[in-house]
Amino acid sequence: MTTVRTRRTGAHVFTATNDRGASVEVGRAGQDGVFSPVELLLAAAATCVGVTAEQLVLRRTGGGLAVDATDVRPDGAHQLDGVRLDVELDASGLDDAARAELLDVVTRAVEALCTVTRTLKQPTTVETVHNW
Repeated sequence: MTTVRTRRTGAHVFTATNDRGASVEVGRAGQDGVFSPVELLLAAAATCVGVTAEQLVLRRTGGGLAVDATDVRPDGAHQLDGVRLDVELDASGLDDAARAELLDVVTRAVEALCTVTRTLKQPTTVETVHNW
């Protein structure tokens, strides 16, 4: 089981820390110097795809890999309608057949192994426990 602890460290600012000592500052959307909670969700989805695809892409292209994540929702809405993930890599050294194969292999790997995107695609229970 993975646990991330968030603790208030300032006005509208929380520090999220994992058990390995890594931390990130989280705050309200638009606030300077912090990620918003939605931005962390987007980062988690994009990074999950990147980590899952990394070795497959590097073996075939030897090049870089970037994933952009964008929230899909009407302005001002407090719930996402979706998440768009744009995967960018340099496949210029591959022929059409090799590009198609890479796309297929990466897609299957992400669909099978990416915990974050798999979770976002299904109804997920969120339980809030109050420890007073």
